[in-house]
Amino acid sequence: MTVERTIGAEHLSEQTYPDKAHRGKAKTFFSSLAIFILVGLEVITGGLMLYSLRYLYHPARMNQLSSVSAMIEAPLAPVSADIPTVDLATMQAAADSPGLSSEVEMAMSSVFGPLPALAETTDYEVTDALVDLGRHLWYDPRLSGDKSMSCNTCHPLDNYGVDNMQFSLGVNGTTMRRNTPSAYNAALHLAQFWDGRRDTVEEQAIVPILAADEMGMPSPEQAKEIFSAIRGYQPLFAAAFPNDPDPINMVNMVIAIGAFERGLVTPSRFDLFLRGDYAQLNAQEQRGMATFVSLRCPTCHIGATLGGLSFKQIGEREPYPFEDEGRFQVTGLESDKFVFKVPSLRNVTETAPYLHDGSLETLEEVIQFMTRHQLGKTVSDEEVADIIAFLGALTGELPYEDIAKPRLPDMEVNSLRFARPSESTP
Repeated sequence: MTVERTIGAEHLSEQTYPDKAHRGKAKTFFSSLAIFILVGLEVITGGLMLYSLRYLYHPARMNQLSSVSAMIEAPLAPVSADIPTVDLATMQAAADSPGLSSEVEMAMSSVFGPLPALAETTDYEVTDALVDLGRHLWYDPRLSGDKSMSCNTCHPLDNYGVDNMQFSLGVNGTTMRRNTPSAYNAALHLAQFWDGRRDTVEEQAIVPILAADEMGMPSPEQAKEIFSAIRGYQPLFAAAFPNDPDPINMVNMVIAIGAFERGLVTPSRFDLFLRGDYAQLNAQEQRGMATFVSLRCPTCHIGATLGGLSFKQIGEREPYPFEDEGRFQVTGLESDKFVFKVPSLRNVTETAPYLHDGSLETLEEVIQFMTRHQLGKTVSDEEVADIIAFLGALTGELPYEDIAKPRLPDMEVNSLRFARPSESTP
């Protein structure tokens, strides 16, 4: 049975406004939106279809998942495509009218769009049994070399998938070199890690597990031996991979973890707004969204995730010095120096500190930094406050039932000990 996720709106706060005031706020907002589209649509052309096309290159992926080495060496994700355009004359006319037209609604969806219930994949069937196995593995510290940390250590799901540290710590106390991004909604991104060196969450999962300075599992073979010795995992793997005669292996482990991550989606009031319930955003939040759009922030922060769908150089308008050369370390292209994946703004109010190096602690700092270095603009304190109010509307409800920690199977053989790895996974 294919897993389905729905998150009800009954817990989301609702606000109502008099019809006349509501129409006025909507008119003001959509006028700003139309102006943005008129000025900036040609700039963002090529971005959003990543969201709908990002799976088209996946049908051959299961062939690549046949071995751990192929997964580690998987090619980089594509980074550009085309998006449909909107008739701008129609948009302007619609924005000048007091009601919401289908054209304006289409334009909103083409720039943003509500989150789906599940990050789908064509690589495999996401079943209840597979997700349940992935949930167990997510929380199990026996995936680490010294059995001290799990995926949830750096990505605590009850804290919006981040540990709020500038740099997380590995099994040997080593400080990571980049800030830990949230696990929520990550499966919807065009690629994983700040430098985009893995395509999917399945391919991403294996990297920290085998990295000596992260989870420190010595090898895929030793992970197989450890989990094969845990009697309680045998029926879980068998149920998740019923056609595999030897299902306990590293590839199946990270596929299960990825299947679990694909359900880590956090719709918010903003999604209800995009679906037509315009009272979900109050006056300040709508002003913040209008300011966000008019500043052309959606040049980068587009799609249902408001980011995660493209790569950008930090300091496009005003250079900013970083030691970390970003995606250049993956591609070797001079044009990729200081280029990083654009972060998603979903749940951004909960995921401080910010940037790849965790160097900015507050959203006020981030907005001032980005408008200056990326856009070459300045913003007032009032505009910053309005944008932050809008970003707050992107904070979703955590799927507590889905992320509840399961009872982990006991280790039947507790004496298994292996040598620590000497090198980090790239």
